[in-house]
This record gives sequence, structure tokens and C-alpha cells, in this order.
Amino acid sequence: MATAVKNKTRKITINPVTRVEGHGKVTLLLDEKNHIEQARFHIIEFRGFERFAQGRFYWEAPTIVQRLCGICPVSHHLAASKAMDVIVGADKLTPTAEKMRRLMHYGQMYQSHAMHFYHLSSPDLLFGFDAPAAKRNVIAVIDAAPETATKAVLMRKWGQEIIKATCGKRVHGTGSIPGGMNKNLSIEERDALAKDADKMLEWSIEALELCKKITLEKKDFLLAFGAFDSNHVGIVREDGCLDLYDGKLRAKAADGKMIFDQVAPADYLDYIAEEVRPWSYMKFPYIKSLGKENGWYRVGPLARINICDYIDTPIAEKERQGFMAISGGKPINASMAFHWARMIELVHSAEKIKELLADKDLQGNKLVTSGKRRNRGVAWIEAPRGTLFHHYEVNDQDQITLANLIVSTTNNNEAMNRVVQVIAKQHLDGKPEITEGLLNHLEVGIRAYDPCLSCATHALGQMRLHVQLVAADGTVLEERMRG
Repeated sequence: MATAVKNKTRKITINPVTRVEGHGKVTLLLDEKNHIEQARFHIIEFRGFERFAQGRFYWEAPTIVQRLCGICPVSHHLAASKAMDVIVGADKLTPTAEKMRRLMHYGQMYQSHAMHFYHLSSPDLLFGFDAPAAKRNVIAVIDAAPETATKAVLMRKWGQEIIKATCGKRVHGTGSIPGGMNKNLSIEERDALAKDADKMLEWSIEALELCKKITLEKKDFLLAFGAFDSNHVGIVREDGCLDLYDGKLRAKAADGKMIFDQVAPADYLDYIAEEVRPWSYMKFPYIKSLGKENGWYRVGPLARINICDYIDTPIAEKERQGFMAISGGKPINASMAFHWARMIELVHSAEKIKELLADKDLQGNKLVTSGKRRNRGVAWIEAPRGTLFHHYEVNDQDQITLANLIVSTTNNNEAMNRVVQVIAKQHLDGKPEITEGLLNHLEVGIRAYDPCLSCATHALGQMRLHVQLVAADGTVLEERMRG
């Protein structure tokens, strides 16, 4: 935490925000009575993969863009592959290729959700937001609940082994290619994964029950903490079922009214636009028909559960119904409900993995298909953190001429800023002393969205830039702006 004073206005900076992937900071401006004047969540790193991809051959995209991140590379690997399916005219993959991709994707969802809940969020939920900083970490979780911590490690390992079996490596594999896959799942690989499927499903249900117990015991506090109305966006099947791998785009308002439905990937620019603000490297997407002020939205586990009509695995569907009963079937707009929704998806992923491992199509040999070549490919997927858009244009020499990525955390940018503003007003405004524990409240709100800041920091074209030269007393000596 850093503090600067200027003209009776005090600035508090949290840099970096902890237990998230990537680098971000929070700034608070307070008046002389410690009332909040401004609260912002800034992204302070920039990685220009949209530019790096230009000039490369289209078939390289699935392996290049996944290096945005070591936490959710599968999401980028598959989103790029799906966009390149369009380029090569593979409108329908072979059963083996699609099911291998789905298995890879559910393995990614499983390991990521387990890691986030146990390693990143559980210290706050188990020990309290005001607990000493030395206790709010995974080491304290291991000391307090060694058996649960061991399960958490083994759950993530199982998800990573699924990724390795389908993609070639646990991180930055090469299994998915334009038009399909370059491998199937051997009997030996299948049996090695299947032997633990029942146990992993059982442990997933335990994680969900723990999350529910914590949330319901502190329902009045947690479901009001950082809560605000918003639109919700995600992909669903034609029948409205949750589908984390493929589907059409749906948007619902905070009251549950449909904004749009069944939008195809190729048409996303007719519905979604991005705003650039000078104080962040991350863009602010919004629904065009609602405008910049009202069109922002949330994505991710909470949005997906809010917008879907049902889940096609029995245990997760039963849990979804119980979750939605809290609000009488209307969207739940509580930020801390992300954790509960995430654990429903954890169970769903385990159910899907078990189902897929029993499918003999995974041992098929027809792996790749193609059709009429195209020069534009757009696709999306539901990454662990939310809807991920990939858009590419390719010239006649097979080179990428344009790449536009709207990642999950970018879609949640305005929502994360809102949660910082709401929590600052709820818990910090007017306090005689701003303690470290109070500042952690802001980080708790951000962590609920499980942001991946490395994935989110992209721009197309010239970046806006704001540079200040500040004296030791906080006085701004000189500043320059671009853009």
C-alpha cells in the first residue's frame, strides 16, 4: 500500500493486487474526511499478442496465442483453433476431433476452477477478509485443512493430466489444429484418467458443498458484499443449455429480460463494441444497443448460470436449480456468488469428463476435415473466466493480417471497476483509519472474478499513454498524454 497527499486529497494505491494472474493495481482518492471520491482498478502491463500474430501463417495461431498465459492456455488454443476451422472450411469436425477438444476443454475448466477456489479464494473465505495478511494464503489453508489441501492439489493434477493426454503437454500443447486434432486418446491414456473419475467427481461435490456452506452461513453479508445490478453475457446451445465449448451468444439484463439471443460468432461486431479509457491498458466492452453507459456486462461462471436455461448433467443441474432459487429464478447479481457458480461448473466439468471418457469415439482415427477456404474466421469459447472472442483475417498467402481478441477479463473490466467502487463505498468510506484488512476487501471483490490480467492487456493500434513525473511530496511536476 502506498499513500500520497495533494490539495487535501489523499491517494491510496494497492500495487499489486495479490492472488490474481498478472499485474494490476487499485487507486483510491479520499477527501480530508476519508470519504471516497474515486476508486479504480488499473491494468498496468501490456502484451501485444494481437500484433505478434500479424504476418504469421494462420495454422500457427493456435500455438502462438496460447502463450498469452500459463493458467488458461487451452482456452486460447481452442478459440484460435475454432476460428481457424472457419478459415479452412471445417464447418463440422469429426466426432473424434470434437470430443477430444471438449475433453481437453473440460480438463482445463476443472483444473482452473479447483485452483482458483482452493488456492486463491479460500484463504479469504475460510479465515475472513480482515485476517492477518500472513494467514491469508494457501500455506495457512494447508496447515488448517491438510486433507482438503491435498485433494485440491490432486484435483488440479487430474485436470492437467487430461490436458496432457489430449494436447500433448500440460501447458502450451499442440493437440488442436485447424480442422480438428492431431491425436486421439489411447486406451492406456483413457484408463489412466478414468480410474480417478468417480473420486474427482466426489471431491468436486465436496468443494461445492463447502462453498455453499460458507456462503449460506454468511448469506446476508456475502450476497450483499460488492453486489450491483448488471447485464450478463455468455454462450448457450440452441435449446438454451449451458455449453462451455460451443454455442451462440446470449445477453440478459439484470432483471432477466433477454437483450439478444443466438448471435453467431461472425456477427459479434454488430452487438459488441469496445471503449478505450486513458487510465487503463484494458478496454471496456459494451452491448452496442444499450450504449457505453448502460451496455457493460459480466461474463464467467455467474453470468453463465444466470443466462442458461438448464445444465445437461444431473448433479450440476440440481445444484443450478437450488442456486437460482435464491433469487426466485431471476439473475443473481452478487459478486461473491461467482464462487458458488464456479463450483457448480466444477461439478459439471467432472460429470462431462466422466461421460466423455466412456465414449469410444475418442479412439477414432478420423481427426481432420476441411472445406471451402475463407479469409475471415471468428470463434468463441467459454474460458474458465468467461466468454473469449477470437477474430482473425487471413490473406491469400495464408498470413494473418488482423487479430482481435476480446478475452474474459476484458469483458469483466467495467464490472471489476464497479465492484471496487461499491466495496469502497460500503466498507471504506469515512473510516477514520484505512487498514490493510479493509483494503483486502477490495482485493476480495476483484478475486471473485478470477481475473487473468496477462490475457486481458491487448490493444489494436496505438495505445493511449499517460505519464506523470511526481515529486516526493506527491506534487505532479510534469505530465504527457498520448491518444
